[in-house]
Amino acid sequence: MAGRAIRIEDLRHPILDEGQKAALAFGESQKVELSVPAILAAAAEQTGLDDFGPTDFHERLALWLAEADDDPNRTGFGRLIHYNDCVRYASTRLRIRDLLKQHPEIHDQKINQPIIVIGLPRSGTTHLVNLIASDQRLRSMPLWEGQEPVPDPREKPGPDGKDPRWHRCNAIWERMRAASPLLSSMHPMEPDHIHEELEFLLPDFTSYNLDWVVRAPRWRDYYLAHDQTPHYQGALLTGLKILQWFKPRERWVLKCPQHLEQIGPLMKTFPDATIVRTHRDPISVLQSAITMQTYAARTSYRSTDPEWYRDYWHDRIRRLLEASVRDRGLLPKDRTVDVYFDRFMKDDIGTVERIYAAAGFPMTDAARAQLAAYVKAHPRGKEGQVVYDLRKDFGAEPEQLREAFRFYFDAFDVKIEVR
Repeated sequence: MAGRAIRIEDLRHPILDEGQKAALAFGESQKVELSVPAILAAAAEQTGLDDFGPTDFHERLALWLAEADDDPNRTGFGRLIHYNDCVRYASTRLRIRDLLKQHPEIHDQKINQPIIVIGLPRSGTTHLVNLIASDQRLRSMPLWEGQEPVPDPREKPGPDGKDPRWHRCNAIWERMRAASPLLSSMHPMEPDHIHEELEFLLPDFTSYNLDWVVRAPRWRDYYLAHDQTPHYQGALLTGLKILQWFKPRERWVLKCPQHLEQIGPLMKTFPDATIVRTHRDPISVLQSAITMQTYAARTSYRSTDPEWYRDYWHDRIRRLLEASVRDRGLLPKDRTVDVYFDRFMKDDIGTVERIYAAAGFPMTDAARAQLAAYVKAHPRGKEGQVVYDLRKDFGAEPEQLREAFRFYFDAFDVKIEVR
Protein backbone atom coordinates (compact mmCIF):
# COMPACT_ATOMS: atom_id res chain seq x y z
CA MET A 1 0.00 0.00 0.00
CA ALA A 2 3.01 2.30 0.51
CA GLY A 3 3.04 5.16 -1.95
CA ARG A 4 -0.50 4.39 -3.20
CA ALA A 5 -2.33 7.56 -4.19
CA ILE A 6 -5.74 7.83 -2.52
CA ARG A 7 -8.32 10.19 -3.98
CA ILE A 8 -11.54 10.57 -1.99
CA GLU A 9 -14.15 11.50 -4.60
CA ASP A 10 -17.26 11.30 -2.42
CA LEU A 11 -16.57 13.84 0.33
CA ARG A 12 -19.70 15.86 -0.42
CA HIS A 13 -22.03 12.93 -1.15
CA PRO A 14 -20.59 9.88 0.62
CA ILE A 15 -20.99 6.42 -0.85
CA LEU A 16 -21.24 4.32 2.28
CA ASP A 17 -19.87 0.81 2.58
CA GLU A 18 -21.72 -1.95 4.42
CA GLY A 19 -19.81 -1.35 7.66
CA GLN A 20 -20.69 2.33 7.69
CA LYS A 21 -24.34 1.59 6.93
CA ALA A 22 -24.43 -0.91 9.79
CA ALA A 23 -22.82 1.58 12.17
CA LEU A 24 -25.37 4.26 11.28
CA ALA A 25 -28.26 1.82 11.67
CA PHE A 26 -26.97 0.66 15.05
CA GLY A 27 -26.56 4.25 16.20
CA GLU A 28 -30.14 5.10 15.28
CA SER A 29 -31.36 2.14 17.35
CA GLN A 30 -29.70 3.43 20.52
CA LYS A 31 -31.25 5.89 22.94
CA VAL A 32 -28.43 8.08 24.19
CA GLU A 33 -28.95 10.70 26.89
CA LEU A 34 -26.35 13.44 26.52
CA SER A 35 -26.63 14.95 29.99
CA VAL A 36 -24.20 15.48 32.86
CA PRO A 37 -26.11 13.18 35.26
CA ALA A 38 -26.22 10.39 32.65
CA ILE A 39 -22.49 10.58 31.99
CA LEU A 40 -21.53 10.66 35.67
CA ALA A 41 -23.88 7.81 36.55
CA ALA A 42 -22.46 5.63 33.76
CA ALA A 43 -18.87 6.37 34.85
CA ALA A 44 -19.67 5.56 38.48
CA GLU A 45 -21.29 2.29 37.48
CA GLN A 46 -18.36 1.39 35.24
CA THR A 47 -15.70 2.04 37.88
CA GLY A 48 -17.45 1.42 41.20
CA LEU A 49 -16.25 4.87 42.29
CA ASP A 50 -18.16 8.09 42.95
CA ASP A 51 -15.73 10.88 43.94
CA PHE A 52 -15.44 13.22 40.97
CA GLY A 53 -13.87 15.98 43.02
CA PRO A 54 -14.65 19.69 42.51
CA THR A 55 -17.76 20.18 40.41
CA ASP A 56 -16.54 23.09 38.27
CA PHE A 57 -16.14 20.66 35.36
CA HIS A 58 -19.93 20.18 35.21
CA GLU A 59 -20.31 23.44 33.31
CA ARG A 60 -17.70 22.41 30.75
CA LEU A 61 -19.11 18.90 30.36
CA ALA A 62 -22.61 20.30 29.90
CA LEU A 63 -21.39 22.47 27.03
CA TRP A 64 -19.52 19.56 25.45
CA LEU A 65 -22.71 17.52 25.51
CA ALA A 66 -24.94 20.35 24.32
CA GLU A 67 -22.80 20.93 21.22
CA ALA A 68 -23.81 17.46 20.01
CA ASP A 69 -27.24 17.22 21.62
CA ASP A 70 -28.50 20.48 20.14
CA ASP A 71 -27.35 19.61 16.61
CA PRO A 72 -30.05 17.83 14.58
CA ASN A 73 -27.40 17.01 11.98
CA ARG A 74 -25.56 14.71 14.42
CA THR A 75 -26.33 11.05 13.70
CA GLY A 76 -27.29 8.52 16.32
CA PHE A 77 -23.91 6.88 15.79
CA GLY A 78 -22.20 10.23 16.31
CA ARG A 79 -24.16 10.79 19.52
CA LEU A 80 -23.21 7.33 20.76
CA ILE A 81 -19.51 7.94 20.07
CA HIS A 82 -19.63 11.25 21.95
CA TYR A 83 -21.46 9.63 24.88
CA ASN A 84 -18.93 6.80 25.12
CA ASP A 85 -16.00 9.22 24.93
CA CYS A 86 -17.37 11.38 27.72
CA VAL A 87 -18.07 8.35 29.91
CA ARG A 88 -14.47 7.23 29.38
CA TYR A 89 -13.16 10.68 30.36
CA ALA A 90 -15.35 10.76 33.48
CA SER A 91 -14.25 7.23 34.40
CA THR A 92 -10.61 8.25 34.06
CA ARG A 93 -11.30 11.23 36.32
CA LEU A 94 -12.69 8.88 38.98
CA ARG A 95 -9.75 6.49 38.74
CA ILE A 96 -7.19 9.29 38.89
CA ARG A 97 -8.73 10.73 42.05
CA ASP A 98 -8.90 7.28 43.64
CA LEU A 99 -5.26 6.55 42.80
CA LEU A 100 -4.09 9.89 44.22
CA LYS A 101 -5.93 9.21 47.48
CA GLN A 102 -4.11 5.91 47.81
CA HIS A 103 -0.75 7.25 46.67
CA PRO A 104 -0.42 10.97 47.44
CA GLU A 105 3.33 10.63 46.87
CA ILE A 106 2.57 10.76 43.14
CA HIS A 107 2.30 14.54 43.53
CA ASP A 108 6.02 14.58 44.39
CA GLN A 109 7.04 13.22 40.99
CA LYS A 110 9.05 15.62 38.81
CA ILE A 111 8.80 16.11 35.06
CA ASN A 112 12.23 17.52 34.30
CA GLN A 113 13.43 19.18 31.09
CA PRO A 114 10.88 17.65 28.72
CA ILE A 115 11.23 18.00 24.95
CA ILE A 116 7.86 19.34 23.77
CA VAL A 117 6.84 19.46 20.11
CA ILE A 118 4.35 22.21 19.26
CA GLY A 119 3.06 23.07 15.81
CA LEU A 120 -0.03 22.99 13.65
CA PRO A 121 -1.81 19.68 13.30
CA ARG A 122 -0.74 17.93 10.08
CA SER A 123 2.63 19.73 10.14
CA GLY A 124 4.86 16.76 10.96
CA THR A 125 4.39 16.82 14.74
CA THR A 126 3.16 13.21 14.85
CA HIS A 127 6.06 11.80 12.84
CA LEU A 128 8.54 13.87 14.82
CA VAL A 129 7.33 12.84 18.29
CA ASN A 130 7.11 9.18 17.28
CA LEU A 131 10.60 9.37 15.81
CA ILE A 132 12.10 10.92 18.96
CA ALA A 133 10.14 8.48 21.13
CA SER A 134 11.88 5.58 19.39
CA ASP A 135 14.92 6.60 21.47
CA GLN A 136 14.30 4.29 24.40
CA ARG A 137 16.01 6.59 26.90
CA LEU A 138 13.02 8.94 26.74
CA ARG A 139 9.57 8.51 28.31
CA SER A 140 6.64 9.03 26.01
CA MET A 141 2.92 8.29 26.09
CA PRO A 142 1.46 5.63 23.80
CA LEU A 143 -2.21 6.09 23.04
CA TRP A 144 -3.38 3.12 25.10
CA GLU A 145 -1.69 4.52 28.19
CA GLY A 146 -3.00 8.04 27.67
CA GLN A 147 -6.58 6.90 27.18
CA GLU A 148 -6.53 4.92 30.44
CA PRO A 149 -3.60 6.10 32.58
CA VAL A 150 -4.80 4.22 35.66
CA PRO A 151 -5.17 0.44 35.38
CA ASP A 152 -8.33 -1.17 36.69
CA PRO A 153 -7.21 -3.09 39.83
CA ARG A 154 -9.82 -5.73 39.06
CA GLU A 155 -8.09 -6.68 35.80
CA LYS A 156 -4.99 -8.72 34.95
CA PRO A 157 -3.04 -9.14 31.70
CA GLY A 158 -4.46 -11.67 29.26
CA PRO A 159 -2.79 -14.83 27.92
CA ASP A 160 -0.77 -12.71 25.49
CA GLY A 161 0.67 -10.68 28.37
CA LYS A 162 -0.80 -7.42 27.09
CA ASP A 163 -2.53 -4.96 29.38
CA PRO A 164 -6.36 -5.05 29.04
CA ARG A 165 -6.18 -1.30 28.41
CA TRP A 166 -4.15 -2.00 25.27
CA HIS A 167 -6.84 -4.36 24.01
CA ARG A 168 -9.61 -1.84 24.68
CA CYS A 169 -7.67 0.86 22.84
CA ASN A 170 -7.09 -1.50 19.93
CA ALA A 171 -10.79 -2.34 19.80
CA ILE A 172 -11.62 1.39 19.55
CA TRP A 173 -9.09 1.72 16.73
CA GLU A 174 -10.53 -1.24 14.84
CA ARG A 175 -14.05 0.16 15.17
CA MET A 176 -12.80 3.53 13.96
CA ARG A 177 -11.15 1.94 10.94
CA ALA A 178 -14.32 0.02 10.16
CA ALA A 179 -16.35 3.22 10.20
CA SER A 180 -13.66 5.26 8.38
CA PRO A 181 -11.41 2.83 6.44
CA LEU A 182 -9.11 5.50 5.02
CA LEU A 183 -8.36 7.02 8.41
CA SER A 184 -5.12 5.06 8.82
CA SER A 185 -3.75 6.86 5.75
CA MET A 186 -4.46 10.26 7.32
CA HIS A 187 -4.05 9.84 11.07
CA PRO A 188 -3.12 6.44 12.54
CA MET A 189 -4.40 5.77 16.04
CA GLU A 190 -2.97 2.36 16.89
CA PRO A 191 -2.54 1.58 20.61
CA ASP A 192 1.25 1.94 20.54
CA HIS A 193 1.17 5.17 18.56
CA ILE A 194 2.66 8.04 20.59
CA HIS A 195 -0.17 10.39 21.38
CA GLU A 196 -0.80 13.92 22.65
CA GLU A 197 -0.75 14.77 26.32
CA LEU A 198 -4.01 16.70 25.90
CA GLU A 199 -5.48 13.29 26.73
CA PHE A 200 -5.01 14.35 30.37
CA LEU A 201 -7.09 17.48 29.85
CA LEU A 202 -10.07 15.45 28.71
CA PRO A 203 -11.03 14.14 32.18
CA ASP A 204 -11.17 17.82 33.15
CA PHE A 205 -13.40 18.43 30.10
CA THR A 206 -11.27 21.09 28.52
CA SER A 207 -8.87 21.45 25.52
CA TYR A 208 -9.31 22.09 21.83
CA ASN A 209 -9.77 18.37 21.21
CA LEU A 210 -13.53 18.81 20.93
CA ASP A 211 -12.96 20.79 17.70
CA TRP A 212 -11.87 17.54 16.09
CA VAL A 213 -14.82 15.34 17.03
CA VAL A 214 -17.83 17.67 17.27
CA ARG A 215 -18.86 20.85 15.46
CA ALA A 216 -18.41 22.98 18.53
CA PRO A 217 -18.09 26.74 17.95
CA ARG A 218 -19.67 27.57 21.32
CA TRP A 219 -17.10 25.42 23.08
CA ARG A 220 -14.28 27.04 21.09
CA ASP A 221 -15.33 30.46 22.29
CA TYR A 222 -15.71 29.29 25.90
CA TYR A 223 -12.33 27.54 25.91
CA LEU A 224 -10.48 30.50 24.39
CA ALA A 225 -12.10 32.88 26.88
CA HIS A 226 -10.84 30.95 29.92
CA ASP A 227 -7.30 30.76 31.26
CA GLN A 228 -6.03 27.21 30.73
CA THR A 229 -3.14 27.52 33.21
CA PRO A 230 -5.02 25.76 36.06
CA HIS A 231 -5.76 22.83 33.76
CA TYR A 232 -2.16 22.61 32.56
CA GLN A 233 -0.72 22.81 36.08
CA GLY A 234 -3.43 20.53 37.44
CA ALA A 235 -4.87 17.85 35.18
CA LEU A 236 -2.15 17.72 32.52
CA LEU A 237 0.84 17.76 34.86
CA THR A 238 -0.81 15.30 37.25
CA GLY A 239 -1.48 12.87 34.43
CA LEU A 240 2.18 12.88 33.44
CA LYS A 241 3.22 12.40 37.06
CA ILE A 242 1.00 9.32 37.25
CA LEU A 243 2.66 7.77 34.20
CA GLN A 244 6.08 8.76 35.55
CA TRP A 245 5.25 7.03 38.85
CA PHE A 246 4.22 3.83 37.09
CA LYS A 247 7.17 3.82 34.67
CA PRO A 248 9.97 6.27 35.51
CA ARG A 249 12.30 7.88 32.99
CA GLU A 250 14.71 10.75 33.39
CA ARG A 251 13.21 12.84 30.59
CA TRP A 252 10.05 12.99 28.49
CA VAL A 253 9.15 13.79 24.89
CA LEU A 254 5.67 15.29 24.41
CA LYS A 255 3.67 16.96 21.67
CA CYS A 256 0.41 18.79 21.17
CA PRO A 257 -0.73 21.35 18.56
CA GLN A 258 -2.97 23.01 21.17
CA HIS A 259 0.15 24.38 22.87
CA LEU A 260 0.52 26.86 20.00
CA GLU A 261 -2.26 28.96 21.51
CA GLN A 262 -1.37 28.09 25.12
CA ILE A 263 2.34 28.98 25.24
CA GLY A 264 1.85 30.94 28.47
CA PRO A 265 0.26 28.05 30.39
CA LEU A 266 2.73 25.62 28.82
CA MET A 267 5.84 27.51 29.93
CA LYS A 268 4.42 28.16 33.41
CA THR A 269 3.95 24.41 33.77
CA PHE A 270 7.21 23.29 32.13
CA PRO A 271 9.64 26.22 32.56
CA ASP A 272 12.73 24.11 31.78
CA ALA A 273 11.32 22.53 28.60
CA THR A 274 12.98 22.49 25.20
CA ILE A 275 10.37 23.59 22.67
CA VAL A 276 10.34 22.21 19.13
CA ARG A 277 8.24 24.45 16.90
CA THR A 278 7.20 22.85 13.60
CA HIS A 279 6.31 24.98 10.57
CA ARG A 280 4.39 24.16 7.40
CA ASP A 281 2.34 25.98 4.76
CA PRO A 282 -0.99 26.55 6.56
CA ILE A 283 -2.87 25.77 3.34
CA SER A 284 -1.27 22.34 3.20
CA VAL A 285 -2.29 21.87 6.83
CA LEU A 286 -5.80 23.14 6.11
CA GLN A 287 -6.48 20.88 3.13
CA SER A 288 -5.25 17.85 5.04
CA ALA A 289 -7.25 18.65 8.18
CA ILE A 290 -10.53 19.44 6.48
CA THR A 291 -10.33 16.46 4.13
CA MET A 292 -9.91 14.22 7.15
CA GLN A 293 -12.71 15.97 9.04
CA THR A 294 -15.14 15.88 6.12
CA TYR A 295 -14.37 12.23 5.43
CA ALA A 296 -14.97 11.27 9.09
CA ALA A 297 -18.25 13.24 9.13
CA ARG A 298 -19.98 10.66 6.94
CA THR A 299 -20.88 8.60 9.99
CA SER A 300 -21.12 11.34 12.62
CA TYR A 301 -23.29 13.80 10.66
CA ARG A 302 -26.23 13.50 8.30
CA SER A 303 -24.54 15.85 5.83
CA THR A 304 -20.79 16.31 5.54
CA ASP A 305 -20.86 20.07 4.75
CA PRO A 306 -17.32 20.50 3.32
CA GLU A 307 -17.63 24.30 3.34
CA TRP A 308 -18.36 24.30 7.05
CA TYR A 309 -15.07 22.54 7.77
CA ARG A 310 -13.24 24.78 5.31
CA ASP A 311 -14.41 27.98 6.97
CA TYR A 312 -14.16 26.72 10.56
CA TRP A 313 -10.63 25.36 10.25
CA HIS A 314 -9.39 28.27 8.16
CA ASP A 315 -10.35 30.48 11.11
CA ARG A 316 -9.11 27.97 13.70
CA ILE A 317 -5.67 27.63 12.14
CA ARG A 318 -5.41 31.42 11.89
CA ARG A 319 -6.16 31.73 15.61
CA LEU A 320 -3.54 29.10 16.49
CA LEU A 321 -0.88 30.84 14.42
CA GLU A 322 -1.74 34.33 15.63
CA ALA A 323 -1.42 33.21 19.24
CA SER A 324 1.90 31.49 18.54
CA VAL A 325 3.36 34.59 16.89
CA ARG A 326 2.00 36.84 19.66
CA ASP A 327 3.53 34.67 22.40
CA ARG A 328 6.80 33.77 20.67
CA GLY A 329 8.70 35.88 23.17
CA LEU A 330 7.59 33.58 26.00
CA LEU A 331 9.63 30.72 24.55
CA PRO A 332 13.21 30.20 25.79
CA LYS A 333 15.51 31.50 23.03
CA ASP A 334 18.29 28.99 23.71
CA ARG A 335 15.90 26.04 24.00
CA THR A 336 13.58 26.65 21.05
CA VAL A 337 14.16 24.80 17.78
CA ASP A 338 12.27 25.75 14.60
CA VAL A 339 11.63 22.76 12.35
CA TYR A 340 10.46 23.45 8.80
CA PHE A 341 8.47 20.64 7.22
CA ASP A 342 10.28 20.48 3.88
CA ARG A 343 13.71 20.38 5.52
CA PHE A 344 12.55 17.90 8.15
CA MET A 345 11.32 15.49 5.47
CA LYS A 346 14.75 15.59 3.80
CA ASP A 347 16.74 15.01 6.99
CA ASP A 348 14.67 13.71 9.87
CA ILE A 349 17.51 12.23 11.92
CA GLY A 350 19.61 15.36 11.43
CA THR A 351 16.64 17.34 12.71
CA VAL A 352 16.54 15.24 15.87
CA GLU A 353 20.26 15.82 16.37
CA ARG A 354 19.63 19.60 16.31
CA ILE A 355 16.85 19.18 18.87
CA TYR A 356 19.05 17.10 21.15
CA ALA A 357 21.81 19.70 20.98
CA ALA A 358 19.40 22.42 22.14
CA ALA A 359 18.02 20.14 24.85
CA GLY A 360 21.46 19.22 26.17
CA PHE A 361 20.64 15.57 25.51
CA PRO A 362 23.52 13.55 24.05
CA MET A 363 23.04 11.56 20.88
CA THR A 364 24.44 8.04 21.20
CA ASP A 365 25.14 5.31 18.66
CA ALA A 366 22.37 3.20 20.18
CA ALA A 367 19.89 6.09 19.95
CA ARG A 368 20.87 6.83 16.35
CA ALA A 369 20.31 3.17 15.46
CA GLN A 370 16.86 3.22 17.10
CA LEU A 371 15.91 6.36 15.17
CA ALA A 372 17.14 4.86 11.89
CA ALA A 373 15.17 1.67 12.54
CA TYR A 374 12.01 3.71 13.10
CA VAL A 375 12.51 5.66 9.87
CA LYS A 376 13.02 2.44 7.91
CA ALA A 377 9.89 0.86 9.39
CA HIS A 378 7.73 3.95 8.87
CA PRO A 379 8.29 5.37 5.37
CA ARG A 380 6.16 8.35 4.47
CA GLY A 381 2.94 7.20 2.86
CA LYS A 382 3.23 3.69 4.28
CA GLU A 383 -0.56 3.36 4.30
CA GLY A 384 -0.96 5.34 1.09
CA GLN A 385 -1.12 9.10 0.52
CA VAL A 386 -4.29 11.09 0.13
CA VAL A 387 -4.43 13.38 -2.90
CA TYR A 388 -6.11 16.69 -2.00
CA ASP A 389 -8.05 19.12 -4.18
CA LEU A 390 -9.15 22.32 -2.43
CA ARG A 391 -10.78 23.71 -5.55
CA LYS A 392 -12.88 20.67 -6.43
CA ASP A 393 -13.72 19.44 -2.94
CA PHE A 394 -14.06 22.72 -1.05
CA GLY A 395 -14.65 25.39 -3.71
CA ALA A 396 -11.67 27.46 -2.61
CA GLU A 397 -8.59 29.01 -4.23
CA PRO A 398 -5.41 28.34 -2.24
CA GLU A 399 -4.01 31.84 -2.73
CA GLN A 400 -7.18 33.49 -1.49
CA LEU A 401 -7.14 31.32 1.63
CA ARG A 402 -3.44 32.02 2.14
CA GLU A 403 -4.00 35.79 2.44
CA ALA A 404 -5.16 35.35 6.05
CA PHE A 405 -1.73 33.92 6.92
CA ARG A 406 0.55 36.61 5.49
CA PHE A 407 1.61 37.58 9.01
CA TYR A 408 2.91 34.05 9.51
CA PHE A 409 4.90 33.96 6.27
CA ASP A 410 6.35 37.35 7.22
CA ALA A 411 7.54 35.94 10.54
CA PHE A 412 8.91 32.58 9.37
CA ASP A 413 10.63 31.16 6.29
CA VAL A 414 7.86 28.74 5.39
CA LYS A 415 7.79 27.10 1.96
CA ILE A 416 4.56 27.42 -0.02
CA GLU A 417 3.38 23.90 -0.93
CA VAL A 418 -0.13 24.37 -2.34
CA ARG A 419 -0.74 26.63 -5.34
